[in-house]
Amino acid sequence: MTQHISDSTVLSNGVKMPWLGLGVWKTKNGDEVIQSVSAALKAGYRSIDTAAAYGNEDGVGAAIKQSGIARDELFITTKVWNSDQGFDSTLKAFDESRRKLGLDVVDLYLIHWPVKGKYKDTWRALEKLYKDGAVRAIGVSNFHVHHLEDVMAQSEVKPMVNQVELHPRLSQQKLRSFCRENGIQMEAWSPLMQGHLDLPLLSELSAKYGKTPAQIILRWDLQNGVVVIPKSITESRIRENGNIFDFELSGDDMTKLDALNEDHRFGPDPDNFNF
Repeated sequence: MTQHISDSTVLSNGVKMPWLGLGVWKTKNGDEVIQSVSAALKAGYRSIDTAAAYGNEDGVGAAIKQSGIARDELFITTKVWNSDQGFDSTLKAFDESRRKLGLDVVDLYLIHWPVKGKYKDTWRALEKLYKDGAVRAIGVSNFHVHHLEDVMAQSEVKPMVNQVELHPRLSQQKLRSFCRENGIQMEAWSPLMQGHLDLPLLSELSAKYGKTPAQIILRWDLQNGVVVIPKSITESRIRENGNIFDFELSGDDMTKLDALNEDHRFGPDPDNFNF
């Protein structure tokens, strides 16, 4: 079981990916993102998750450079945005992301959303980048089972990661089972339900374990084999989110948390997303 902030899961191609990362969605480019990433790296995080659409890749790159941490100790994820999808345009978008990040090789490159009629061509571009050694792992974000089946039916390389909205109120059980059976690592965005943490069970478990509701949820993810990338711009909160490796939830408490599921989304549904 995961017991240290540097612990990693192993993707289907043998690449190690940390269980915990910092998400930088809605983190302003410049000082704000540089300070957030620096605080996370200082706290022991080694994985940073950004995207072209966040508009802060160059800030993430600056923070990585300033950190002085060896490149092979870091795991950097970015994503191709919807308007850049398609074969040639994805390759071009990747070059732009890589330039902004200041990296020769990106650790994980994801398709941000399953844009109808485009995501298969986009996936072919990711396969090329992977075969060319420009990325160490490739995957998708916001893909339902039917999107994954569609991609896998014609792909040479299957997705290694699927990053989706996932938390106790949207536990994605069916998708998690499918990904487990197919060797696809699940990763949760908005694991903290965008701050909607006022549930009686969370308060109860918080008191029982001497941990915050956020820490209880992040631990639930880890024990379910889900990678987490909580977002914060506050140093104390970043440290707190990382402090989830010194306790374990009982089987009973895991079951209680599982029972909170109501298929409730705080973000858009990939099947009804306005691309």
